[in-house]
Amino acid sequence: METTRVLLVRHGQSQGNAEHRFGGHSPTPLSALGHWQAEATARALANERVTAVYSSDLLRAVQTAEPLARATGLEVTRTAALRERSVGLMEGLTFEEAAAAHPEEYAALLRRDFERVLTGGESYRQLLDRAAAELDRAVERHRGGTVALFSHTGTICILALHLMGALDAPTLKPVWITSSNCGVTRFSIEHGGLVRIKALNDTRHLAGVA
Repeated sequence: METTRVLLVRHGQSQGNAEHRFGGHSPTPLSALGHWQAEATARALANERVTAVYSSDLLRAVQTAEPLARATGLEVTRTAALRERSVGLMEGLTFEEAAAAHPEEYAALLRRDFERVLTGGESYRQLLDRAAAELDRAVERHRGGTVALFSHTGTICILALHLMGALDAPTLKPVWITSSNCGVTRFSIEHGGLVRIKALNDTRHLAGVA
């Protein structure tokens, strides 16, 4: 049975993460720690026969993908489809600032309201539609290979739930899967229909990285 491996990799610590700010679609770069995490992740994945590297086109994700691309000699395919969810008015604000200035929007985010379109932003449903379509295209293009996709915690959560079939129900429960900076979530997709979950938020390669 032909199998395609999918590695969903969250970006390293960004400046926004370090300052506890909403990143969304903002171009926040990696912090010094984030660069170390990206290099450690590249070393760990370089021996996994990666055949394609995809990344959100946001700076923090591209900077995380680039060390693996250098190590494997592959190009980074950048795509807006793998971006984090846009949180609209809350982008760039600290969590405390967002809660104070936009309490209804912030509350909708906390309760994982799947259909709520944030003012100036998007819903989790819209995130699912764009990211899942890109994932499906990547898997089809690289059948039988190993595809590393560098993205964001919200996007990786939605893609993982999508692959598990957890978003197919007519009424969705507020389930969430957290990814640490440079955590790797692994799936094997058998092209007869079976999806195997190999790891969720694997951070073993970051041992020793402060």
